[in-house]
Amino acid sequence: MDSNKDEAERCIKIALNAVSNNQPDKARKFLEKAQRLFPTEQAKNLLESLAQNGKPPEENGSHVNGEGPAMRHRGGREEPEVSAQATADSGKSYTAEQLEAVKKIKSCKDYYQILGVEKTASEEDLKKAYRKLALKFHPDKNHAPGATEAFKAIGNAYAVLSNAEKRRQYDQYGEERTHPSRHRHHHEFEADISPEDLFNMFFGGGFPTSNVHVYRNGRMHFAHHNRQERREQQRDGGLALFVQLMPILILIIVSALSQMMVTQPPYSLSYRPSAGHIHKRHTSSLKVPFYVGERFNEEYSGNMLKTVERSVEEDYISNLRNNCWKEKQQSEFTALAMIIIEFYIAGV
Repeated sequence: MDSNKDEAERCIKIALNAVSNNQPDKARKFLEKAQRLFPTEQAKNLLESLAQNGKPPEENGSHVNGEGPAMRHRGGREEPEVSAQATADSGKSYTAEQLEAVKKIKSCKDYYQILGVEKTASEEDLKKAYRKLALKFHPDKNHAPGATEAFKAIGNAYAVLSNAEKRRQYDQYGEERTHPSRHRHHHEFEADISPEDLFNMFFGGGFPTSNVHVYRNGRMHFAHHNRQERREQQRDGGLALFVQLMPILILIIVSALSQMMVTQPPYSLSYRPSAGHIHKRHTSSLKVPFYVGERFNEEYSGNMLKTVERSVEEDYISNLRNNCWKEKQQSEFTALAMIIIEFYIAGV
């Protein structure tokens, strides 16, 4: 039985939502289903109202809560009396302050009044105003009648005023948009994004879909594309930088491999403790001195020793030749310098 009651309440909520979206057939279908599951006065009254004039009691000036509507007179007309804590058709509670705030939004004449900002408001002012009002009038928080329409009006106001081109057009034609002859301007002042999607952009962590274009001609459309272009540029820039650095990386790798592949000679012609060449030896034929490590005698013997000694002697002879050539060059340079000096002195 409880499950039927819960399902009936859910059907009533769906029906109320359908009524607000101007879908009377859908509303009637779910109200009839609710009555079959768990008959209530609320569903009965709503069905009767739909059958009579196709509108819910809320739109006809009455408030259905299972009892007769309490009315009070003001200025010769009747209005539904709202207590400090009332109950909406959906069964959720709302306060008189929330209902009054909804009425205030609905009575606003332009988008600037809806957001409560001046016509000179900056983009940051618009964002602050939207954040404050969107949280206050979101249907999940404000259940007063008309809160959904107020929430939509707030989203539409921000979406238009935050778009530079649409704001310019609105400032020019906005006050005249209700004139029949200029009704064409009204469509220019409608947002290209739903209020819920706009709300999610501020509070839900991103766009509704990855490829959505928020505004066809507005700033946020280009912001989305600029982010995509920046990501592509960063990716292309990283690839270009890698290509530029590739030759240097290859050179470093080749150098490292070359160093690893080159074996350290087992000797030095001079005393070199850093290389471990601290023990002095002499070649067998020319008696050239050279220095070796601790394990030289263990690792080199026979033909290998002869090869090492031959290499030592070749290096020694090569060094002598280089030194002789350097000394010869130095002496020739000195002699030439002396000739130049003598010639200069003689000339003076």
